[in-house]
Amino acid sequence: MLDIKVIKAPAPGTMAILRQRSGNRWSEDFLPAAVGLVQGKLIDMVVASDIAEKTAGVEVTDIRGSCPQNMILLAIAGDTAEVMECLERIKEGGDGANAHL
Repeated sequence: MLDIKVIKAPAPGTMAILRQRSGNRWSEDFLPAAVGLVQGKLIDMVVASDIAEKTAGVEVTDIRGSCPQNMILLAIAGDTAEVMECLERIKEGGDGANAHL
């Protein structure tokens, strides 16, 4: 089961937290209109990342917790409509290419 949330027009402080927790993969001038957050099992998050990148022109990064080996959640950033479309596709499980065997 995945937990999915969206932040529309993320505040500068929120972006700073995401940048820090992602190992500063996003530059300080990267100010997306929305950020989708997806949390769940590692296998589900890798599939969610693949779905998001195949759906729209978004930036996807993992957000780490207290231990660098743990991928705690994904952040999917971009235009609001693109992020929302990605989150919908993730909820649906993609296009069937990543279906359960």
